[in-house]
Amino acid sequence: MALGKALLSRVSSSSAGWQRRDSEAGSVGGRAEDEEDIEEGGRDGASGQEEEEEEQEQERWASILPELLREILRRVEAGGERWPMRKDLVSCACVCRSWREVTKGVVRPPLETGKITFPSSLKQPGPADTPIQCFIKRNKMSSTFYLYLSLTQTFMDKGKFLLAARRFRHGAHIGYIISLDADDLSQGSNAYVGKLRSDFLGINFTIYDSRPPYDGAKASSSRASRRFASKQISPQVSAGNFEIGRLSYKFNLLKSRGPRRMCCSLHHPVVVQDSSEEDLLKSKAHGPGMSLVLQNKAPRWHEHLQCWCLNFHGRVTVASVKNFQLVATADSSRPRGIGDEETVLLQFGKVGDDMFTMDYRQPLSAFQAFAICLTSFGTKFACE
Repeated sequence: MALGKALLSRVSSSSAGWQRRDSEAGSVGGRAEDEEDIEEGGRDGASGQEEEEEEQEQERWASILPELLREILRRVEAGGERWPMRKDLVSCACVCRSWREVTKGVVRPPLETGKITFPSSLKQPGPADTPIQCFIKRNKMSSTFYLYLSLTQTFMDKGKFLLAARRFRHGAHIGYIISLDADDLSQGSNAYVGKLRSDFLGINFTIYDSRPPYDGAKASSSRASRRFASKQISPQVSAGNFEIGRLSYKFNLLKSRGPRRMCCSLHHPVVVQDSSEEDLLKSKAHGPGMSLVLQNKAPRWHEHLQCWCLNFHGRVTVASVKNFQLVATADSSRPRGIGDEETVLLQFGKVGDDMFTMDYRQPLSAFQAFAICLTSFGTKFACE
C-alpha cells in the first residue's frame, strides 16, 4: 500500500508540473502588442517543446510493467472502498491510455461489487443482493433534479454526484434531459446520456439512451426522439436516441383511494462477460434479449393510521403519492432474483420537501432507475 501511495503522490506531482507549464505558457500572452510579432516564433518553439516533454512524460508512465501496475492498482482499489477515496482510481485511469485499460480491468462492475467508480458504471446493473442507496435533490425554481450516491446511512451527507436532469416542455409534451454534467443539460453536450419524454397527458413515458443498448441496435426514427435537428453531425455521434423502455400510469377514472399504479417495460439485452483477466470489465450486449416488466408493489391499508403503507425499511419518512416500490412480474425464465414478486428492485420515496431516496438493484442501472423516478414528479390528475 505504501508503494501505491508513493505512486499516487508521483502522479499528483506530475499533474501539478503539467499545470505549472500550462500556466507559464499562458503568461506569455500577457506581452505588449508591439512585442507579439517578435516573440511569435519563440512561443511556437516553446509550445512544441512542452508538447514533446508531455509526450515523453506519458511514455515514461506507460513503460511501467503491466503486472506491477496491476498489483499497485489492486491495492489502491482495496484501500478505496468508498468515495471520496475512490477518486484515486479515477486519477490513475487519467494518466494515460495504458493505465486506463489496466484500471478498467482491475475495477469490477457494480453487479459484483456494488460500487460505482466510472461514468460507465451508471449504465451497468446494480448488485443482486444489496441495493445501491442514492438520493435525489429537486430544485423547483430551475426544474432540475440531481442524483447523488449516498455515502452514509443517514440523510445528511452531501453524497457523490452521479447524474442531473432538467425538465422542459415541448408543446403539450413534458421531457427530461439527463446529463453527467450538472451545469450542461443539453442534448448537444458530450455529457448527455439520455432523455425521457411523456405524452400530452403526462402518464405515458418513453426512456431513451444516447448509446445503443446492444450491438446492431437502431436509433428511433421518430422526430421527437432525435438529438439534433440535422440528420448527422459526426460519424462518432448518433443524431438519434435509442429507446430502452416505456412506463405508464394507470387511469383512476373512479377516483378511488390509493396510490398511483404504474407499469414499466424495459429492454433487457443479453450480456456476455469476457472472462479474460485483462478485460474483466469488458462486456458486450449481443442482442435485444427479453423484455423486463415491472409493476408497483401493492400497499396495504393500515387501519390505525388510516393510510396506505409500504415497508421502506426506514428509507422513506414522509407520506407522498410519489412514493413507490417496483417489483418484477413472476417469470421462471428470468435469472435468479429478477422474477421474484417480493424482491423490490427499485424504491423511491420522500424524506424532505425537495429530497427523495432512490435504491436500486439488478437488473436496473442507475440511469434506468433515475429515469423511472423522474416520471413520478409532477401532478397526474387522471391517476390520483
